[in-house]
Amino acid sequence: MNLAEHVLRAGQAHPDKLALSVLSPTKAECWSYAQLIAAVRGTATGLLQAGLNPGDRLLMRLGNTPAFPIAYLGAITAGIIPIPTSAMLTESEITKLAEQTDPAMIIAGPNIALPRHSAAILTEAELAEFADLPPAEFDQGDPDRLAYIIYTSGSSGQPRAVMHAHRAILARQMMFDGWYGLQSSDRMMHAGAFNWTFTLGTGLMDPWTVGATALIPAEGTAIEQIPLLASRHGATILAGAPGIFRRLLRSDWKPVASLRHGLAAGERLDPGLRAAWQARTGTDLHEAMGASEISTFLSGNPDRPAPPGTAGFPQPGRNIAILDDTGQPLPPGHSGALAVHRSDPGLFLGYLDQPQETAARMRGDWFMTGDHAIADERGAITLLGRADDIMNAGGFRVAPSEVEEVLATHPEAGDVAVTELSVGPGISIIAAFWTGNAPASDLSKLADAKIARYKQPREYIHLDTLPRTATGKINRRALRDLHSMKEPS
Repeated sequence: MNLAEHVLRAGQAHPDKLALSVLSPTKAECWSYAQLIAAVRGTATGLLQAGLNPGDRLLMRLGNTPAFPIAYLGAITAGIIPIPTSAMLTESEITKLAEQTDPAMIIAGPNIALPRHSAAILTEAELAEFADLPPAEFDQGDPDRLAYIIYTSGSSGQPRAVMHAHRAILARQMMFDGWYGLQSSDRMMHAGAFNWTFTLGTGLMDPWTVGATALIPAEGTAIEQIPLLASRHGATILAGAPGIFRRLLRSDWKPVASLRHGLAAGERLDPGLRAAWQARTGTDLHEAMGASEISTFLSGNPDRPAPPGTAGFPQPGRNIAILDDTGQPLPPGHSGALAVHRSDPGLFLGYLDQPQETAARMRGDWFMTGDHAIADERGAITLLGRADDIMNAGGFRVAPSEVEEVLATHPEAGDVAVTELSVGPGISIIAAFWTGNAPASDLSKLADAKIARYKQPREYIHLDTLPRTATGKINRRALRDLHSMKEPS
């Protein structure tokens, strides 16, 4: 099989149907399935002619444009391994990732930081010229072979390269009924950027797999304009992080007549936000919970909404369990470690060049998600918290050490700790604590220069000493308990 061929097969049967529309209040950039497929397969030809071979790695440094999914699918068509990355990463951050993955080529979008690496550079303008080349054949092979690499922050505290197989696209079909209620007649509007993996999967790959239409707001479109665009272009499903829906509820607009429901993921959906959305629009918000190693696997859906306060149900076809300390499944009503069986087709191949870290996430036949949970008699699962200290910043997972290592380079920083603080129902921020004489403004400038915006602390709190455990480790739970009610400045 080939993942890209699977995604585009339904569109091949309906070449004139609208596949993608990039929307702004003044215009729409439209792509039919015929145009999309030609661009993807032509891009595959161009990448091969540029000197890449099947199995080579391609680091993607592209912005919020259709070039992102076209390059992604074009690479997979040719058997090349795309590595999508956030355009917000700084030079030092992307250099670390390039050192780990050693790409053969880097696609460079304008004004996006590039790594210090010897790989060949392909500009976005050069990439665009590939779209008109003759179509490449889809590279065929074992469904278990490597298809793409994405980055996440693991419990080790450093970004990890997560390897996924071509078969991962088959697991996404469990979301169609288990979360989306997705049909070929749908017009899915995703409020995220092209280069966010949530958008790439939910907003593009999945609608295209069933032959539906993807609607993406153009770069620079204000969130408050999304209801206008959704109404004007007949959106039937609206997807985004909970923060998007929170901002929409604060703005003035009429409910979208065509909208069937919304989809939320990337961070916890506050029950109060869901209730407010229901009251305002007459439609429901369905949340999904997942991980970069497997995508989403728990969710509510139109036919079976999640009971309030829960994360929903295991998607049909998923083998999910809550395990005790010995690795045995627990009955309903007992809390334990949330796990996914290794037979799931969406489960990752492993962390690149990290076999020990990969093995550490497995307990027998189970992948340990790092979450603690409890199931009720209906099968609805309630999450009880993370087993590690990974933070969630607007849907992006951030390891404390990524921020702490930068702030600690200030000669007067003293001891430094970073954690996530709750500042309201369903709302949290990244906060930095330090004990030295460095001014907060200095630390803020250092973060601004060295790390991506979404990783930067919103609050800087000076302490005489940092709370520590009996073994001398920083006690982040104590920091959260003492300061979570502090309002952000």
